[in-house]
Amino acid sequence: MPVDYRIPTMNSSDENALPPIKNPVTMPFQRILISVDSSEYSMLAAKRGLELAHALNAKAALLFVVDTTKAMGNIDGGVTPEQALSGLKKEAEQMLDEFDAMYNGNDLMKFMPEGHQFDTIHVTPHTWDADLIVMGTHGRKGLQHLFAGSVAEHVVRHSNVPVMIVPSSDNV
Repeated sequence: MPVDYRIPTMNSSDENALPPIKNPVTMPFQRILISVDSSEYSMLAAKRGLELAHALNAKAALLFVVDTTKAMGNIDGGVTPEQALSGLKKEAEQMLDEFDAMYNGNDLMKFMPEGHQFDTIHVTPHTWDADLIVMGTHGRKGLQHLFAGSVAEHVVRHSNVPVMIVPSSDNV
């Protein structure tokens, strides 16, 4: 049977219009894990992930990894590593609350583990039994990408769970 390459149109009187889909395919995503941080790119990713969860009537969870490698402190400035970690946790809680306020669905889960982003983002989907990870990307290129790396790229390359990347507005 040949493939029909006609472009579907909304006008049913058009002779090239395709018939309506009788049995639409639904996405199997029931548990969507949305990885966020304090960047503006995360806000867009969270918005898209929460919209998708709402549209699919799926459960959603937010994951904010408190990156312990950033809790160095500054002894000269009077900030201990413990105080720095406490500040990072407070920032994470505030961001999760902001993202939570965006969601108008049921039972939004929030995870705030401590650790390294690469490792923690791989473990959490299996712990929570997520079937999709949604995350944003900064869109770094060149030397910035070389030195800063890309958490999103690492997750895409190593995850056993499908990953949906929401590009920064500059990359759209």
